[in-house]
Amino acid sequence: MVYSAFLEEEKGKEELKEELDSLEIQLHRMQHNMKEIAKRSEIVSIDKANEAQWVIIYADKSKENCQLMLHECTKPFRGDWDSVIQAEFRDDSTLHIADIKGVQNKGFGSVLMKHLKELAREENMQYITGDIVERDFGHVNRLKHFYSKHHFDVKIDHLNLSGEIVWNEG
Repeated sequence: MVYSAFLEEEKGKEELKEELDSLEIQLHRMQHNMKEIAKRSEIVSIDKANEAQWVIIYADKSKENCQLMLHECTKPFRGDWDSVIQAEFRDDSTLHIADIKGVQNKGFGSVLMKHLKELAREENMQYITGDIVERDFGHVNRLKHFYSKHHFDVKIDHLNLSGEIVWNEG
């Protein structure tokens, strides 16, 4: 019994050491990655994704378009993003999602969506919209779940393989 408790305590210490080592590596890479990213884009934030991974959110914006990108800090930045939301400023009140790309099931899309909503608020945008198109129907249920989770009104037309999403700040 005492030996079992000792093993559990040692296992706990080992897991804690691994966690601290991972954080140290991520922090070191975050510092270096931020310098490299800042040479090309505007750094928006540092955030945490699902799996306790630190990520850097950065943006390229123009009058017509916005691209929010994410890089995880478990690896060096080599010029490519891990996930991205591409959006267009449609009018004075609407930001339209053109595409979301990148790594799935790590929480990256949710982190980017949070920051897209913040951007919409900063730009006094009342709506974020998007289209669901035929190529999306291989994963339409996952898309519906994702957008619903982020408080979008999701309308799917299964007959015509199309749909739309709307988020209303008001």
